[in-house]
Amino acid sequence: MKKSLRIALAGNPNAGKSTIFNALTGDDQHVGNWPGKTVEVKTGYFQIDDLKVEITDLPGTYSLSSFSPEEEIARNFLIQEKPDLVINVVDASNLERNLYLTLQVLETHVPTLILLNMNDVAERRGLTLNTKLLSEKLGGVEIIQMTANKNFSGDELKRKIIATAGTQNDLHLEYPKPITEIIDQLVPVIRQEAGLKIYDPTHLAVQLLEGDRHLIDDISLEAKNTFSKILGKSQENFEEDISIAIADHRYKIIQGITEKVISRKKGDVSFSDRVDNFVTNKFFGIPIFFVTMYIVFQLVQNVSAPYLDWIDGVFTGPLTHWATTFLIWVNAPDWVSSLIVDGVLAGVGGILVFLPGLFMMYLLLAILEQSGYMARAAFVMDRFMNKARLHGKSFIPMILGFGCNVPAIYATRTIKKPEARILTSLLIPFMSCSARLPVYLIFGMAFFPDKSNIVIFSLYLLGILVAASIGIILSRTLFRGETLSIMVMELPPYRLPTLSSILKYAKNQSSKFVKNAGTIIVVFSTILWLLLNLPWGVQNARDSYFGQVSNSIAPILAPAGFGTWEASGSLVTGLVAKEIVVSTFAQIYHIPQEEIAESDLGLGLEFKEIAVGFGEATILAGKETLEVFTPGITLFPDEELREDIGLSKALRSSFTPLSAYAFLVFVLLYVPCAATMGAQKQEFGWKWMTVSIAITLIVPWILSVLVFQGGTLLGLG
Repeated sequence: MKKSLRIALAGNPNAGKSTIFNALTGDDQHVGNWPGKTVEVKTGYFQIDDLKVEITDLPGTYSLSSFSPEEEIARNFLIQEKPDLVINVVDASNLERNLYLTLQVLETHVPTLILLNMNDVAERRGLTLNTKLLSEKLGGVEIIQMTANKNFSGDELKRKIIATAGTQNDLHLEYPKPITEIIDQLVPVIRQEAGLKIYDPTHLAVQLLEGDRHLIDDISLEAKNTFSKILGKSQENFEEDISIAIADHRYKIIQGITEKVISRKKGDVSFSDRVDNFVTNKFFGIPIFFVTMYIVFQLVQNVSAPYLDWIDGVFTGPLTHWATTFLIWVNAPDWVSSLIVDGVLAGVGGILVFLPGLFMMYLLLAILEQSGYMARAAFVMDRFMNKARLHGKSFIPMILGFGCNVPAIYATRTIKKPEARILTSLLIPFMSCSARLPVYLIFGMAFFPDKSNIVIFSLYLLGILVAASIGIILSRTLFRGETLSIMVMELPPYRLPTLSSILKYAKNQSSKFVKNAGTIIVVFSTILWLLLNLPWGVQNARDSYFGQVSNSIAPILAPAGFGTWEASGSLVTGLVAKEIVVSTFAQIYHIPQEEIAESDLGLGLEFKEIAVGFGEATILAGKETLEVFTPGITLFPDEELREDIGLSKALRSSFTPLSAYAFLVFVLLYVPCAATMGAQKQEFGWKWMTVSIAITLIVPWILSVLVFQGGTLLGLG
């Protein structure tokens, strides 16, 4: 008896695959890039009796045609990896669209189980599905009706998976005679190809006729010559015409199926459509988007601030005290104590204090994404970006840039025109990635304590406006004459996000941040400590190697109001990762050990103080949440003012509010991190990476100078 199974999870985007995958695998999963690709693929496991099951969650895709990395991965896995079972997740409320992928999956003759998901949405739309008849029309494939986010039993599904694996479906599509004749000629040639792991040569022949260029790359020269002869028999546009004919034939089959299995109840317009009439309105859509993002930033700032104060107190209090006490106990040399306390602890602590803000940001973005609103935001902003002479599909990767610029660069692969891809990649660095958020938070607390949420919102908005402006300039200079592409996108129905899924997303993203703090930041904190203390015995950090290099750059930044070696040095280290800007300041402005009051509490009492502090921060965060959603009404007027963290106090010795805002403008727009530059080089080569660096040096310098000099003339300095 077989002791293991390999299963593929396939479906359209937003069909509910991730919810099902998480329910089946729990925490026993990992995420990695597909070999040779930059597309992330999740793999998980579960055990039932003595059987170990491996599940691969394939990227969401609408078809198995190989026109994007996602489609290519899904196709190659089903055809070449030969899974024991494909679980095809189908959105019952959009059956006609989902069945196109289903037909392609069934054509491979891989054993298939269909999970008909989102039946609650279908019911609200007045749709009733005859699943028995649907199964018959699809060759007897097993179909399970379910609603993944409600009353979902993973154990029942696991049993059904085991029972279905290895069974064969009996679907054979009858194509029109001209297409069938060509398929019959191609199949023998495919059977001869020993290098291909063939599962169904008929399906591969159909894909070749649909214009799958990637598949042709896998076959021999002899076979290519045979294909050329077969495909060259007809007119010049033969491949395009036959591809359209095959797609049209599939849709006719799908239409015939849906007409018989779906009964529609006449009624009111769906909830999603009613909301979209307002949310995607050409007049209200963009203002609603900006109001939504303003609320997001207000929650990020206000709700996370109490936890930020708590973590800062833990690092500057008990942790520093414990580390110092231990180092004294082991008679560690002074330089070792300084390295650990002033270097590693200060560097990592300076970043981890912002973990609550990032967690809140990821949590809110997950809610917007899973509720269906993020797709609407892309839709309404697409209209705006087109007016700004940007390409229609560009805003999708640009939205990804708010999380991280690196995957956003790779996401430009969905844009077909090379010029449009390059243009989009040059604009993505102006989207404020989450790594910049700690810089905004620390400066907001230091200089704009009552208006920090507005300051942060203005920076995100400025990034979009600058990207639009640069897009206009580049489209009329370097990319003159290029036509705009049309973006076709799906607006999924509105859904109520599940608490477990949004917490899981926020946890995973925050964990990546902590991992980064535990690796890159520790390494560079150590290197920075060395540079701040070399030549050995230097008394003033400005005279150190790091201070000397930073001081030589400072005059260039003086017109922008922050021509100090501390500011220029932090910007230099920020080229590695934007989080390091804060950890650099934390080391430069560290609080000397003699200024740290030694605790007279016992270890147990210190732990108690930490726990009590966390509870107080939680209560205050709850109050702040209520305040955000009651604008103009003060619910807790007697709340005490928050205390500054040490770094906020230190920054006020080198910046004014005006120069601080100019500095934030520079951080927003200047050269992206090393990983982003590497992605640009990999995708577009040295030339365009250099162009991007030049643009992200010139533009931030000009705008930060304009902010500072303009503000000074207006008397704001």
